[in-house]
Amino acid sequence: MRFQINLLGSLLGLFLTISPGAYAGYNITLCGASPGGLWSMLGAGVDAAVKAAHPGSIVTYQTSGGGFANVALLKDGKCDLALVHDAEAVLARDGLQPFNEPIDSIQTVAVMYTWAPMQMIMNKKFADKYKITKLSDIAEKKVPVRVILNKRGNVASQVGEAMLTAAGASPDKIKSWGGDVVYAASKEQGELMRDRRADVILNSLFVNHRSIRQLASAIDVTLISIDPNVVQSVSDKWSIGSYTIGKDAYEWSNQNVTTLTLSAQLFVNKNADPEMVNDVTQALVDHIELVRGVHKAMKPLSVKLMKSSKAIEYHPNSKAVYK
Repeated sequence: MRFQINLLGSLLGLFLTISPGAYAGYNITLCGASPGGLWSMLGAGVDAAVKAAHPGSIVTYQTSGGGFANVALLKDGKCDLALVHDAEAVLARDGLQPFNEPIDSIQTVAVMYTWAPMQMIMNKKFADKYKITKLSDIAEKKVPVRVILNKRGNVASQVGEAMLTAAGASPDKIKSWGGDVVYAASKEQGELMRDRRADVILNSLFVNHRSIRQLASAIDVTLISIDPNVVQSVSDKWSIGSYTIGKDAYEWSNQNVTTLTLSAQLFVNKNADPEMVNDVTQALVDHIELVRGVHKAMKPLSVKLMKSSKAIEYHPNSKAVYK
């Protein structure tokens, strides 16, 4: 009887010393955005990678208002991991709107993609009429252009405003020239262009995105170049990168266009369980093919890219994995 009790005690002690990652798996909540988009697919990819490394684990994708909301959710401990654009994280770090004070509690785990460039797609008839080939032409010629930016509260609209302003064509100036700046969700932008209620879209979109193909099949469009000084100025201010859209990206474009790009990154609270951060990062490295497989847009993902962020410092345990 004494032997049985001692054996039971030993087994219980062994059970208690085994880490969750090694025994029962992790139960992790990942804050993303709306269901059905690429971020929800990334959530599925992270789930698959963590499951492969730690059987029995579950990564639950939690829908939210997007990156800005996810910063607050991560800060308040309402999710374990969160997807946030690099520019959104920089605004949080610096305490700029929509944040009321600096937030220093989030750290980077991995860069997930950097190929959502700010594309300026203009009605070709309008571009030909005013001889517009680059963004600064709008300011130099004081063109009464009707610009569509993403809806307010989306970081792409703020970056778009910064690009216009850096080129000398701030929203206020455009309005003074007889033009306008309209804020609309991505799915509404093509309709506004097709109905001739706007002349140009400036938004963060994957190259050859379905919405761009649909627009180009309805009206003649052209890709407007972004001046190098604009790219440099906005990149420095927002700590975001640049991206070159190749001349072969579209049938209707015959030039390389270098522009700004938004990067989606995986973040964690700096006070998160270090072992969990280590194991999630290692799972992404060891099973990167499972994340690449969620969508054809994710094929370029590499470990080199995952460790390339310069916006917000990495969690020490993620940094250790990459080293």
